[in-house]
Order: sequence, then C-alpha cells, then structure tokens
Amino acid sequence: MPVASRFLRTSGVHAVIDRDPWHDDAFVLSINNAEQSQVNLAHPEDVFYEYLRRIANAVDLVKPAGEPVTALHLGAGALTLARYIQATRPGSVQHAVELERELLDFVLEHLPLPRGTRLAGHVGDARAALGELPAGLTFDVVIVDIFSGPDAPAHLACADFYREAAALLAPGGVLLVNVGDEPGFTLVGSQTRALREAMPGVAAFGTSNLFTRRYPGNVILMGMAQDWPAEWSAALLARGPHPATVLSGVELDELAG
Repeated sequence: MPVASRFLRTSGVHAVIDRDPWHDDAFVLSINNAEQSQVNLAHPEDVFYEYLRRIANAVDLVKPAGEPVTALHLGAGALTLARYIQATRPGSVQHAVELERELLDFVLEHLPLPRGTRLAGHVGDARAALGELPAGLTFDVVIVDIFSGPDAPAHLACADFYREAAALLAPGGVLLVNVGDEPGFTLVGSQTRALREAMPGVAAFGTSNLFTRRYPGNVILMGMAQDWPAEWSAALLARGPHPATVLSGVELDELAG
C-alpha cells in the first residue's frame, strides 16, 4: 500500500509516495506510475538516482565543500537536490518553482525537509517565475528538471529561456539542465544547440553509452558564462557515476548536430 497519494489537478495525473523496499528511511515519488524521485529522509546526502547524482556532483564544484550556496530549482519534484544541498551545505538559500501546487504541498506534507532548510516555494510556470523572483536575486546554481521526453514545451526548450535563466546566475555560477530523451536524442541535440546560443561555456555529462544515441536516458547539460573549465570535466569524470563521459568544445559538435 502506498504511504500517500494525491490527484494533481493541473496535469490530471496521480502522485504516489511509496516506501523504498531496498533502503531504510527512503521513499519513492511516482507520477502516473512512473518513478520520479527517491528521497532518503535519514540521509538526504545520499542521492540514489544516477542523473540526480550527476547534478549533485556538479553542484559540489561550484564552491568549496560545506560552503553555503544560493540555488534555484525549476521543477521541484520531491526536492531531492534541495535536501542534498541543505545536508551538504547548511545555511544555503534555495528557491523552488513547481507548476503543480498540489505536488509541492503533497511532498512537503509527507516528506518534510531537513531541519534548518531555507527554501521558498513558488507555484507556476518555470519561465514566468524567472521574472517574478525578488529583484536583484542571483544564484550560484540554477537546476532545470522539467523535460521528460521529446515533447518539451516550446517556450522552455529554447535559447531565450536559457538566456533568461543564465541572467540570474552569480559570477562563477552554473546552469544545470536535465534532459531525458529517447534513442536518437532529438531533444538532447536541440537543447545543446539552444544552450550554446545562450551561454559560451557548455558541456554535456552522462553515462558513456548514452552518447551513442542508441539508448534512452538522461543527459545533463551544463552552461557557464565563461569558457567551460577543463578541471570541471576532470572532476566530474572522477566523481562518476561510472562509466561517465563529459563532452565540451568541439567534442560537443556531433551531439549538437
């Protein structure tokens, strides 16, 4: 039996929270029977899903270990990465934007955030929310986790959206975009091109076999306001999960098409 369930009126789907049978104190959020997030309430620093672990590893490079960051999450889900940032960087200031009001309330009711978390929730469209944040607010990391297949909203899957998100980055900040796609990687290719139009330093990070375009999966696109640092590529490859590939510069041309 699920721990809890709720109908999400905006999208007309059901959200369900189940206990994770393989991990104590962990829970899985599913949307319409598709697993979306895993949360370990006792150890929020443990990020189980591979693509979220890659994003967390990129966040770790923004500032020295333990130092607070400012973070914007576009697409809240179960707030796995917000929990991770609070656990590893206490005192961080975070904002989360979620289209589904019921989902945000549902998650916070049944999967409470770690004590001391400073997170402001916003309900609405991710792009519209960018212009509604407090004036002068900037972020060390902006995480975009709103794409789940080739049918991405056109107003989000474009260079203008990335320019608007990049404008909120603090100096040295990074824009991290999770792109889930099917074989062929049509969406990954289009979003790589769009991010390159918006930012000068772009890289792609993922499981090595995904870059053959023969398998479905998640690629993390990363953008910076300066040239992509080679030391970041080396650090991400070392941290994994393995096997891992990071593409940047001319290596990214084929992925971008």
